[in-house]
Amino acid sequence: MRENRANSLKLKIGFLLAKNFTLSAFSLFVDTLRLGSDQRDNSGRIACDWLVMSADKHFVTSSSGVQVPPNAPLKPPTDFDYIVVVGGRINEKVEVLDSQAVAYVVNASHAGVPIIGLCTGSFILAEAGLLEGKRACVSWLHHGDFRERFPEISVTSHELFVEDGRVITCAGGSSAADLAAFLLNRHVGEFAEKNALEILQIARRRDAKEMQPRNPLGRGTIDDARVEKALLTMEQHVEDLLDIEDIAAQSGLSRRQLERSFRTALGVSPASAYLTVRLDEAMRLVKTTKIPLAEVAILAGFQNSSHFIKKFRQRFDMPPATVRKNLKLSGLLS
Repeated sequence: MRENRANSLKLKIGFLLAKNFTLSAFSLFVDTLRLGSDQRDNSGRIACDWLVMSADKHFVTSSSGVQVPPNAPLKPPTDFDYIVVVGGRINEKVEVLDSQAVAYVVNASHAGVPIIGLCTGSFILAEAGLLEGKRACVSWLHHGDFRERFPEISVTSHELFVEDGRVITCAGGSSAADLAAFLLNRHVGEFAEKNALEILQIARRRDAKEMQPRNPLGRGTIDDARVEKALLTMEQHVEDLLDIEDIAAQSGLSRRQLERSFRTALGVSPASAYLTVRLDEAMRLVKTTKIPLAEVAILAGFQNSSHFIKKFRQRFDMPPATVRKNLKLSGLLS
């Protein structure tokens, strides 16, 4: 602990909110701190304290439209144990965090203050150069965007959060509570973590390396974490296809073991599941973009357009051109 703190204060965090930040990630994180800082639900800032900082006094609007006012200017970084950058909607054309705040985060890092990228806060840290040579964690939803924008940075969406040196990146969503509870346990104690999670009605804190909840096939709960990891790997490699042997190896299995696990958990082979994942991504592109269908085929891992159309028709009972045509006729795609 730094010497300028009150004796009882064990954890102090400074928040920086990006434009269109994710309200759920921020609120889960800060409420976990609040409940762990005092007994029961008294909201006393006894063990923890936090500030929402900004270079100006303007309200920050979340992606849901709810506005949060900053309650402090940019304080000296060494006043805090962590600086948390809360990201939200990704927009390359908009400055999501003003240059003064970005410079503040960089200076905080250089001063030795640990930095946390919450939700797409990881993108902001990467843009600022704070993830060079480090391993980052992002949501499965943003994995492709991150890889495309920062190909030189090692990234995972198989885990809830990653701590690499003095930088922590977190997938966001409910994992924000897991990370906050982890920090409570580290700095305040197990009793603080327990109090927070019980009041939030969270049964337990998930470990950082636990899988992000995701089932690309949409077939209910998958009880085999290795199958779940393989499916996520498939989803992350739709255009740049992997061999089933490589997917098995990344899941810690042989090909034969992966085949058996998929049959048991899903009733299909890994190759069949991979094809379904690719075709579902193709359908998403057909419905939500104006990308030419020949390019959609390539983005879904098909080098032959006729083969793509055949498989698409088998899965969805109509060719991709008909899907596009129907959407245009209904006014859902201009």
